[in-house]
Order: sequence, then structure tokens, then C-alpha cells
Amino acid sequence: MAEISFHLDVVSAEGKLFAGRVQTVQVSGSEGELGIHHGHAPLLTAIKPGLVRLIKQNGGEEVMYVSGGMLEVQPEAVTVLADTAIRADDLDEAKAQEAKRRAEERINSSHGDIDYAQAATELAKAMAQLRVIDIVKKNYR
Repeated sequence: MAEISFHLDVVSAEGKLFAGRVQTVQVSGSEGELGIHHGHAPLLTAIKPGLVRLIKQNGGEEVMYVSGGMLEVQPEAVTVLADTAIRADDLDEAKAQEAKRRAEERINSSHGDIDYAQAATELAKAMAQLRVIDIVKKNYR
């Protein structure tokens, strides 16, 4: 028996990445991993850089990377409002590795004028992209 579905929108400053009916959505919330199904309690929470995995109404699966943002759950609709959202297949592993290397260099730099919070944020985003790439490689190829 098919699960009851609900409407999901995944949007970012660049535009709408997904709009349609899904059975479930998984996202990295600020307090941990969240799995949303039809009938989930209303919720508004920050999301951290990481994976968004959705099971479409027809059973197909899609994976995306988001750099952070907000998740809103309402009775019949869920919205992921991301700072940046990229389909997992469109992520560039070499760019993510380079961003990680640059952020680590900035953190390990002996200069006193470095913004550690900014460098740590950049490192977290690069590492989240690499985790999404790794998950997709292991599970979908």
C-alpha cells in the first residue's frame, strides 16, 4: 500500500529546485536528523548544511545538498527554504575538496585577523557537500 503523500517545495535564492508530492523527506535539522512523513506535527526549525533526501509519490528518490536555511512543516505542505540548494548529481567533488582545503588553511593560519567563525562555516559546508557526494556514490551509482 502506498504511503499518503504531501506537497514539498525546496527553494533557494537561485530558484525552486523541487515542487511536488512526496512520501517522506529527510533533512539535517539544527538539533539532528529529521524525517518528515504525512501528518507530522507543525514545525519551524533551522536546518544545517547537509543532505535533503526525498521519496517521491511514485517511489522515486532524489538527493540534494542544502547549505542551511529553514524547514517549515504544515499539515499538508512542507517547505525547505535553503540558502543554497544543489542536486547531488550537480555537486563538484573537486571544488568541494578545494573549498575544504582553503577553509582548513584559514583555520590553521597563524594570522590574527582571520574570521574563525566564517572559516568554520565554509569548512562545514564543504564537508557537508563531500558527505552528500559520498552517500550518493555509495547508494545510487
